[in-house]
Amino acid sequence: MRIARVIRLSEDQRAQPEAYALGRRVEQRIVERAKVILMATAGKENLAIAAQLGLSRHTVARWRERFAEQGTVGIEKDAPRPGRTPRVDAEEAVRRTTQEKPANATHWSTRSMAKAVGVSEASVRRIWRWHGLKPHLSGTFRSTTIRSSPMEVSLKETDG
Repeated sequence: MRIARVIRLSEDQRAQPEAYALGRRVEQRIVERAKVILMATAGKENLAIAAQLGLSRHTVARWRERFAEQGTVGIEKDAPRPGRTPRVDAEEAVRRTTQEKPANATHWSTRSMAKAVGVSEASVRRIWRWHGLKPHLSGTFRSTTIRSSPMEVSLKETDG
């Protein structure tokens, strides 16, 4: 039979989990984890804590173990999860967008950049959005010539 790790806290260490457990603007999952820790310091078993909080025994054991190893930081953040590694190398697209101009245009379009780098348009769009790049927008204000319509020109000539 496995025995749960004993958790003992000093008054200073106990303040943060208590603040989390009673906090109104704290994420619910952190409140739940803090309650697990506080009940564990009271000497309760994992099964009793799980039954009282409506969690599984494994969840209670996980948070108790993580708190024992890492302290308060262990319950504040989730562990990193594995995910698909990005297949697109964004560095080249960012470098070209910020440092080069296409040969036949004033700025890069998603299509031209996708062709130059060898990825899809959607990937270029995603990369630009992630890095906050907007190559179609100029950094300064450009004034344009305002042209009069033929109607305004004819009215001016008759007024004079």
